[in-house]
Amino acid sequence: MNKRILLSWSGGKDAAIALCELQRSDSYEVAALLTTLAEEEDRVPMHGVRRTLVEAQAAALGTTLHTIYLTASSPDDHYAEAMRQALLSHARNGVAGVAFGDIFLGDVRRDREEKLSTIGMAAVFPLWGRSTSHLARWFVQSGFKAMVTCVDAQVLPGSVVGSPFDERFLRELPPGVDPCGENGEFHTFVYDGPIFHRPIPFSKGEVLCRDNRFYYCDLLPPHAPLPDHDFLGLP
Repeated sequence: MNKRILLSWSGGKDAAIALCELQRSDSYEVAALLTTLAEEEDRVPMHGVRRTLVEAQAAALGTTLHTIYLTASSPDDHYAEAMRQALLSHARNGVAGVAFGDIFLGDVRRDREEKLSTIGMAAVFPLWGRSTSHLARWFVQSGFKAMVTCVDAQVLPGSVVGSPFDERFLRELPPGVDPCGENGEFHTFVYDGPIFHRPIPFSKGEVLCRDNRFYYCDLLPPHAPLPDHDFLGLP
């Protein structure tokens, strides 16, 4: 019998590839997507993607979404305890572990494994050790569609934020930038692909900069109110 697991879901391409791999697996069943949101901003941290769009992804995937809120004013141990309680609740319902889209960052993997082991859950890494160049091109060639929502201007021009994640984007990456952005060079939002029942409608909003370093393109769901800059700490 397949093990029931959660998938850590950012809404980006690595999470989507991991879900695709898990759906093809004979070993696992994805019971739900697990997403962390910044409570004050109601967005996915770093990606800057609105909760409503992540919810639309889950609906288009035919999957349950479980959200855990992170508050900037709460100490790290409060968040860790909230995560622990959420995972224990799933464990009591037969969920055996959590899958992640990590590819090669060993310290991140060890941290996830150690934290999950304390509550008797396994950490699963369906993409571990794979070529990031191969994964990025497979994603594009398989018909997935994604937008670049955040760029670290220390390694990429801020002007590329809001661009499609496609063959042109990959061709024009500077040397040393990982094709999957595994080192945090950029983040994405997936809005269509072979595992989606329908595309996610959105429009591009403003491009803004935070900390004089991170450029964000605000993606707006249909009929969204005027952009709110709170997630960048701007007026």
